[in-house]
Amino acid sequence: MVSEGAAGRRTRTLRAEVALKALTAGPGAPERLRSVLEQVLVFARASFAAVYAPSDDGELLCLMEAVGVPRTLYGLRDGYPRAGGSPVADVHRTGRAVWLGPQDLAESAEARRVPSRDFHLAVLPAHGDGGGGCLVAVSERLDGFDTDDRKCLELLADAVSCPVPAAEAAEGGELPAGAFSLAMDTGRVEVGDDILDLFALGRDDFDGRVETLLALTVPEDLPALMSVTEADHMSLGDRELEFRALQPTGPPKWLRLRGRLLPGGEGQPARLVGTVDDASTLRSDVTDVARVQRLAAALATAGTVRDVSQAVVSALRKPLRADRIALAELENDRLVVTVLDPPDPESWPELWRLEWRTEWPDAPVRAMPTLATALSEGRAQIWPAGTALEPALAEVGPGGLAVLPLPAAGRMAGACLIGWDTPHDFGPDERALLTASAGLAGQALMRAHAFDAEHELVGMLQRQLLPRRLPKLPGATAVARYLPSTAGLELGGDWYDVIPLPDNHVALVIGDVQGHSAGAATLMGQMRTALRAYAVEGHPPDVVVSHANRLLTDMETDLFATCAYVDLDMEEGSAWCVRAGHLPPVLRHPDGSTDIAEAEGGPPLGVVAQADFPMTPLRLRPGTLIALTTDGLVESADSDIDEGMDRFAHELSVSDPTHLGLVADALLGNARRSDDVALLLVRYDGMASHPLRESWTVWRVPQAVGHARRFTRRTLRSWNVTGDAQDAVLLIVSELVTNALVHTDGRVRLDLTLVNHRLRVAVADSSPRTPIKPTSIGWEATGGRGILLVEAMSAAWGSLPVSGGKQVWSEVTL
Repeated sequence: MVSEGAAGRRTRTLRAEVALKALTAGPGAPERLRSVLEQVLVFARASFAAVYAPSDDGELLCLMEAVGVPRTLYGLRDGYPRAGGSPVADVHRTGRAVWLGPQDLAESAEARRVPSRDFHLAVLPAHGDGGGGCLVAVSERLDGFDTDDRKCLELLADAVSCPVPAAEAAEGGELPAGAFSLAMDTGRVEVGDDILDLFALGRDDFDGRVETLLALTVPEDLPALMSVTEADHMSLGDRELEFRALQPTGPPKWLRLRGRLLPGGEGQPARLVGTVDDASTLRSDVTDVARVQRLAAALATAGTVRDVSQAVVSALRKPLRADRIALAELENDRLVVTVLDPPDPESWPELWRLEWRTEWPDAPVRAMPTLATALSEGRAQIWPAGTALEPALAEVGPGGLAVLPLPAAGRMAGACLIGWDTPHDFGPDERALLTASAGLAGQALMRAHAFDAEHELVGMLQRQLLPRRLPKLPGATAVARYLPSTAGLELGGDWYDVIPLPDNHVALVIGDVQGHSAGAATLMGQMRTALRAYAVEGHPPDVVVSHANRLLTDMETDLFATCAYVDLDMEEGSAWCVRAGHLPPVLRHPDGSTDIAEAEGGPPLGVVAQADFPMTPLRLRPGTLIALTTDGLVESADSDIDEGMDRFAHELSVSDPTHLGLVADALLGNARRSDDVALLLVRYDGMASHPLRESWTVWRVPQAVGHARRFTRRTLRSWNVTGDAQDAVLLIVSELVTNALVHTDGRVRLDLTLVNHRLRVAVADSSPRTPIKPTSIGWEATGGRGILLVEAMSAAWGSLPVSGGKQVWSEVTL
């Protein structure tokens, strides 16, 4: 409930009475009945409501109207024998209400028809005009219908007017102007004159076939319309949709269809009856309780958690005129955001942006105690403008904030946050809409988890094999996306990686292991780790990929992998690309033009043990966007991979690279989900300041250390480094070069780097052995003090592996 306390609960029945009075002077019987049932969803907090009435022969109690979640989820049928033992039949005979909990339903004669889910069932006699029917309501709340809920149900049952039975509705007579009646077995349809006018048809030009009307609609809207005209997919009384009808001149006209399926009596076909109206003339303000029913219908077809979130956002943001809305799942103590509207990160609080992961944004509940309290109480909370809240919430809605906990099955499934920028007045209609929406969304979230729990597990396992967040790069911004396949529940093998390297280099990697299985995912994790290890060792790109190929070949697996590896030099704005059977990178230049890099490629990894992997140079200007993807995004049954790459390059050219996250989401908008998709975007901006670098090859001659000192002194003098700092650097160079010459063989290289008042001395040699700092040195010892001197003179020092050896480095603060 909305946080009005006990007073709010006492007025719930009064609000229901006011709503019923407004309905009395409203539409006719069928529309009024639907509106009454929608009030059941709002004021009795039900997830489903329906009316059963006797058929024309009196043998059955037929379902006449229903709203909310599809009845099939609760095992409810189209009709029940009037003389049977069902709760509907019992209430019809006795005239007394029945309240059944999960245990009562399990023990009843109908138990074998009830699905394996807990819910509470209420059946009340309908005492409205005509009488003779029953009001049925279902609640998935843990405590079922409380005292206030029951009072509202009794009040609403008195207002129910049972419609004409199905057989009588099917017998004909002239239909109202905007109504239709469709026989589901033959497709013959009777329509009013107003409907023919909407389709620009004359009465003499209409042959009575529903196909004639369908042929006059926009082709993209046909699937939705066909689902309405197919009885096997209908749920009684819960169909409403908008579609477009073609016109002789001008653009198509938007129409809205409202329909309900009436079961046929003995020897009579089922019929779909309803109305078609011009959508532009219909009311759309927030007081229309039909929005609750439309939300329920949208949630009933939402298969995933993201689908549920999108349905809630679509149903609430526009009628509430909200500036932002977020829906998040509750996982332990974190809210994992599934939908943000608007999606622009700058529209949300700074704390949220700091806590977001690159691919899966989330925020800690502990940082928002007010939100934590609302979730623990399980009640929707509303704070008007000016309320003192913690910044993480106050910035969501400075003009007003609503937090809707989403309860379901005895636990909290998540939360919906709705914010306004300007002061917002919360009316009773908005509060009722928020309350009803919270219950429906929570139940839908739980159902979505049940429907795709295994798929979510697969996605979670696969995401654990991918980087949790991408590193911050000097002079570049990187964004990645991964979409697991929705066709099946097996793990895939797509991966990506961004690897920072020394000297302001970065390695961009994307790859795809053959097949969808646990073996493919395991191999993907191994290949990603191997490529990262080889890259960090300092090997050039062709050697990194060659080592990975040899590793995969030696693993004696039947699987192979494709890979694209790009070594990007942030200082020079250049890159080397190596391909192993993978798609080439796509470059978007600052002027918006795109190129598919003509990078020569080698075979896939794991196919040929001794294979060549040539390197292709790439030149980058500041503002250039590098896009790497897997074939799941560009290949489909309708087009080959070349057409897909051309389409991918075009979509990249028309995008705005300012916000890479939005670019990535747009590129994935039409992704074919029968295969995994990995996408890596990097925008090269150029470094604001370039380090100063100098190198010296140390020859093994008697004067080698002196030469290294003279080279270092000249370099420091040119960089204006003098005094004590110069003496410390010269001492460090002497010790590191001496150690390399004495304890190793082969080439020795000295590198000096100055960046941001920090000077780095690095000496590379061909030995993999790391220098060891002695724990103690006696007075008689002739060596071992060099590393102690380096440590004493350095702000930091260490050793790291490089290709074929190691590099010992020291940093001095100037």
